Amino acid sequence: MRVRRHDPKCAEQESRANRVQKQHIMRPLTGMNAAKTKHLSLDRRISVAPMMDWTDRHCRNFMRLISPGVLLYTEMVTAAAILHGDRRHLLHFFPDEKPLALQLGGSDPAELAEASTIAEQYGYDEINLNIGCPSDRVQSGRFGACLMIDPALVARCVKAMREAVDLPVTVKTRTGIDDCDDYEFLASFVTTVAESGCRVFIVHARKAILEGLSPKENRAVPPLRYDYVYRLKDDNPGLEIVLNGGVQSLDDIDDHLQHVDGVMIGRHAYHDPYWLVEVENRYFRQAGDWVRPTREQILEGYLPYVEARLAEGARLKEMARHMLGLYTAQPGARRWRRYLSEHAHLPEAGVDVIRSAMVAS
Repeated sequence: MRVRRHDPKCAEQESRANRVQKQHIMRPLTGMNAAKTKHLSLDRRISVAPMMDWTDRHCRNFMRLISPGVLLYTEMVTAAAILHGDRRHLLHFFPDEKPLALQLGGSDPAELAEASTIAEQYGYDEINLNIGCPSDRVQSGRFGACLMIDPALVARCVKAMREAVDLPVTVKTRTGIDDCDDYEFLASFVTTVAESGCRVFIVHARKAILEGLSPKENRAVPPLRYDYVYRLKDDNPGLEIVLNGGVQSLDDIDDHLQHVDGVMIGRHAYHDPYWLVEVENRYFRQAGDWVRPTREQILEGYLPYVEARLAEGARLKEMARHMLGLYTAQPGARRWRRYLSEHAHLPEAGVDVIRSAMVAS
């Protein structure tokens, strides 16, 4: 069912937001909450978004060769899957991927706390709670964007997670859902969750439409509301606000960093991964202290990883798909993509396919 503006929960949220705006203060951190702020030194200026079916460990190892400095996120993993599934398969990563944040999905505080405890033992740098995914599958499990309508529950989840681990717990959300889409709704949601001790909010600057749009359409159809995210930072200087959505260039990043603390990049970083070399050069390097790697050097650096995974039983196609965009906008890009697409799926495909694709391009 779509959430309507006249929904009493929307009205309650708006009333709460009005009260908070009159106060213009955030509650001070005390006790355990204050102690944990020392772990919020993670550099979130530039990060690559968690993307289902894309930001797996193969993708992250590839991206890390291109940009050592950006913060990487896993795909979303549900708390229930960690508790009842193959947790090593779900949580294992390689040290070279760090700094690395795990994104969790769920709505049960106890489950999320237990999953966070397990994840902490694997060595993640941050745990992020997904309050932004609009897919039907996620809604049926009662987590993701639909939880924006219940900020008190989100606050309980965050509180339980923070009490369970000595890691920063962050929230990734939308600007709103369905007809609950004005700034006051977003401000009230953030204020309520912040009272649990959460100090970092990653905001996809579009609302989520829970019925009628696919997840893909939800990344493009609702209009971007950067002004909401900017205002959220202005109204909450004590919070760390990271903006996500529609970032396509270094100029975009520069513009956003005038207003918020960080920028999260999604599809653009995946479809044109070599662009992250420019990101690394501008935001993480001093002049003269780094020689930009060529695409060929990046591939040569990736081959040992590929060989090791093949020896463990992985298929080349699982890794090659993340490399398809490496030569975007370059001469030979189409030949590169075609060769990998036609050969990487073959049962005996090995690193020689990548070398041959380099020659073909």
